Amino acid sequence: MAIPEHIYKYESINAYSLKNLKAQSIYMSSPLLFNDPYDCALSTVMKEISDTDLDKLISHYVGREDVPEPVKKQFLTATKDELKDMFFRASKSAIEQNVQQFLELRGVSCFSEKMDDLLMWAHYGGCYRGFCLEFRTDSEMFNKLRQIHYSSDIPRVDVATCLIENDFDHIADLYCTKSINWQYEREWRLIHQKAGTLYVYPSEALKAIYFGPNTDAHMMEILCLIIQGQNPQVEFWRGHLSKSEFKVEFEKVDYMPHVVAKELGLV
Repeated sequence: MAIPEHIYKYESINAYSLKNLKAQSIYMSSPLLFNDPYDCALSTVMKEISDTDLDKLISHYVGREDVPEPVKKQFLTATKDELKDMFFRASKSAIEQNVQQFLELRGVSCFSEKMDDLLMWAHYGGCYRGFCLEFRTDSEMFNKLRQIHYSSDIPRVDVATCLIENDFDHIADLYCTKSINWQYEREWRLIHQKAGTLYVYPSEALKAIYFGPNTDAHMMEILCLIIQGQNPQVEFWRGHLSKSEFKVEFEKVDYMPHVVAKELGLV
């Protein structure tokens, strides 16, 4: 699926989210802190090595100059079951190391395709007291967005692809697959080499901010002041609970600083 034109990031209101908003930055969190115990920490489930894959693996390693001759002879004399077990253990060890390094080092930031979901506001939007940022994805920083896939089964890793092509990129499926129970999130992710990194986005990348139905008016004022100082074109939307559907609905509002409104006798 192509990257959507706009994506949304839900936030609670706290010192960190205000600081990041003021700095026009997105924080890359450690996946060790995520609320789904399977998230980015899936156990390594390997695809069974077929006879065809085994022949490819033997041919690959026998043809490599950096493989010692005694090892090459072992490839040619060992039984199929022995070789399959050897390749299986070697790839499993390498992949598990890759996964562990990801958990310990990488940073992840999560987004959604929608901004009106009740559960998203409850879980990530400060129980309807937070806000949601809408970003345009034509900014360079969003070029590497990865879509989350939802499944009832843990993805299986292809041993032959890992060892022959030295391609561990498809292991990213482990980091971008979640239980089907989370599919309501319709999630996309940015993955960074280092947790704790701040991605600074250009002011024009932010299209709009949506306030939860229970967002405090004074906090809305603060958020609007911050954003207007960065990009006056950003839209402001106030949320309320729909009376006909189970979702949050929004109406566009024109922001006017309280001081100005008071001078004009509007408050």
